[in-house]
Amino acid sequence: MMGMALWRFWLYSFLGYLLEKAFAAATASPHQKRKCFLLLPLCPVYGLAVLAVLALPAELTNGFWRLAFWGGMAATAVEYAVHWLYEWAAGVRFWDYSALPGNLRGRVCLPFSVIWGLLLAAGLPWAEGVLVPLLARVPPLVTYGLLLVFTADAVCSLRFLQVTGDVDAL
Repeated sequence: MMGMALWRFWLYSFLGYLLEKAFAAATASPHQKRKCFLLLPLCPVYGLAVLAVLALPAELTNGFWRLAFWGGMAATAVEYAVHWLYEWAAGVRFWDYSALPGNLRGRVCLPFSVIWGLLLAAGLPWAEGVLVPLLARVPPLVTYGLLLVFTADAVCSLRFLQVTGDVDAL
C-alpha cells in the first residue's frame, strides 16, 4: 500500500512538472527551466495535492462537481501548506499569486483553485483508472531503488536551496 502511495506521488508530481512546462511555454514564463528538484523532473506540490484528494471521503468526491469543489479545496490547502513549508525550510518562494484576484498571501488564489478543481474532476478518475492497475505491478525492489534516488535528490535540492536561494536553478 505504501508503494502505491509513493508511485502516485511520483507520477502526479511528474505530471505536474509536465503541466508546469506546458503552462510556462504557453505563457512565455521566465520560469521555464524550473524543476523543483536538482535531478528529478518533479513538482511535489502536485503529488501531495492528489494524495490529499484521494484521501478525501468518497461522499465528498462522488460526482464531477463534488470532486471539483472538494478536490479544489484540498489541492488549495496543500498548495498553501507547501508554499509555507518552502518559505520556512528553504527561504524560497517558487510561486507568487499576489497579483491575482482572491489571493491569500500570494500562496494561493481563487482562479487557480477553480482550475485545479476542474482539472481534478476531469482528469483524476480517468488517470486513476489507467494508473492503478499499472502501479500494482511495479516490483518492490524498483520502488525501493527509486525511493533512494528520490530521497537523495530531495535532500540535495533542499540543501542547495538553503544555501543559494536560487529557485530558477532547479
